[in-house]
Amino acid sequence: MNSKPETPMRPQIYLAGPDVFRPDARDHFVRLAAACDALGLAALLPADGNEEQSAEAPETRIYEANMQRLRGADGVVANLACFRGLEPDSGTVFEVGAAVALRIPVVAYGVPAGSYADRARAALPCAADAAGVLRETASGIAVEDFGQPLNLMLACSIHIESTPEAALQKMAELLAIQQR
Repeated sequence: MNSKPETPMRPQIYLAGPDVFRPDARDHFVRLAAACDALGLAALLPADGNEEQSAEAPETRIYEANMQRLRGADGVVANLACFRGLEPDSGTVFEVGAAVALRIPVVAYGVPAGSYADRARAALPCAADAAGVLRETASGIAVEDFGQPLNLMLACSIHIESTPEAALQKMAELLAIQQR
């Protein structure tokens, strides 16, 4: 019999984040894909608009391609560094939420040290009100202060690591546990 032994499929890891906007995006994704490969994972890169041409608007093609990749992923590794402000990129947060809803494990990196409230205090005039609730001084809007590095909806639903490599390693561990 000359049949080849089946090669097991490597877990597919969707790489979410605003990294597509970096000037060195191509090189960055080559490094992340190599890190995935070294761990026995396969990188699913986000769409960049250069996919199949169709009658759809480019932004619709990008959205559809990324959602298809996300639905086919075994895990998501997301760059949740602050992007143009105190919060992560909104598109990446959407992808993380979609992954959580699809019960796909998510590991993030790029999250600044300390709590979200500490970052808000450093960037905006804030003060505790009479009840001890931290509020923006100008607007009176409460600042979430649970001691978490991100909004509780993110912090309570994902794993957070310090670097992309550590996040990929954690994902490999999570997927190995799930496959047992």
